[in-house]
Amino acid sequence: MLPRNRWFIAAALIYALLGGLLGLAWLVFPAALPPFALRAHGHLMLLGFVGMTIFGIALHVLPRFTGRPLYSERLADAQLFLVNAGLLALVAGWLGGARALSVAGGALLWAGVVIFAVNVVATVRPWASR
Repeated sequence: MLPRNRWFIAAALIYALLGGLLGLAWLVFPAALPPFALRAHGHLMLLGFVGMTIFGIALHVLPRFTGRPLYSERLADAQLFLVNAGLLALVAGWLGGARALSVAGGALLWAGVVIFAVNVVATVRPWASR
């Protein structure tokens, strides 16, 4: 497995721990957290834990299923940076009350997901000759 794909899996586990901790903090001290804490918890768990797990596994497995190399390793490397920087900025913006930071983070995160979609479609494309 490529180191990049391992980084996706490692990030997924870190996001699961952070998201779980935020959820637990909300259960214990609900009034002490900012209004978007539950939204941040949800994004850490779904995009952070579940999404990063899917990214890491898909980028490893899809080329093996198709018998073709990944369309672009450079796009996958850029995706790793974009989705992680975007998720961290999004969550930090929500927890810190910085709307501009959360908007920028959301845009980076979305761009990373678009790159993933392009890379996957180009890798599994049925119209390419074998």
